[in-house]
Amino acid sequence: MKSTALITGASRGLGAEFARLFASKNTNLILVARSEKELNVLKNELESEYEISVSAIVKDLTKPENVQAVYDEIKAAGIKIDYLVNNAGFGDFGDFSNTEWERHEQMINLNISALSHFCHLFVQDWIPRKSGKILNIASTSAFQPGPGMSVYFASKAYVVSFSQAIDYEFRKYGITVTALCPGPVKTNFGIAARMKHPNGILKDMKTPSPKEVVEFGYNAMMKGKSLVIHGMLNKLVANSVRFMPRKWLVNLSAKLISW
Repeated sequence: MKSTALITGASRGLGAEFARLFASKNTNLILVARSEKELNVLKNELESEYEISVSAIVKDLTKPENVQAVYDEIKAAGIKIDYLVNNAGFGDFGDFSNTEWERHEQMINLNISALSHFCHLFVQDWIPRKSGKILNIASTSAFQPGPGMSVYFASKAYVVSFSQAIDYEFRKYGITVTALCPGPVKTNFGIAARMKHPNGILKDMKTPSPKEVVEFGYNAMMKGKSLVIHGMLNKLVANSVRFMPRKWLVNLSAKLISW
């Protein structure tokens, strides 16, 4: 019997690449995103190329009630989930006080609440089975404060801390949780985050493709690793900031974000 993966934020970027990779591994898919058109295009692409079943669920996960609705729809269909990829999330550029509260609230709901709720829902099913794997998409931004993107950076710090803690709790049930921390990736993140200069300081840097990051994260999840950082430079920076005075770190981070 084929395994099934649930992937959130699956219509584009890392989410779509995760869908393609799982499909290539003969895994059935439940894809969740807001964009019906893009989801259906991806669904048709994958079902025509691979002998798998793909279900598209169009839901806005910034609305807390939709997390339960997605879970209920999957349960009603009698589908058992083996892999959960919490990929959905977004950032936003601007001072905290100058950004409308609704935008902050949506980010917290998606980056933190939806991710946590999905983990809580599916682990109830997995504990009796003593199996299951979760991949939570964090970021290298988790390792420092981010003036100009304060809520986003804080949300990714939560994802790392939360993932490592529940990974420890769940291991006795045969369940693993992996936090994947990519650095900058070639996606439309900067545009979606309303950054003044979406490419900014990264315009002359070699950034990985979504496919590279996804393959790295998939392999880490399958090996049951708790926390992984993509890229040697990103690992170096993430580990070195622990030894920097916090005031310096905040100042440096602010300069890089506003580039």
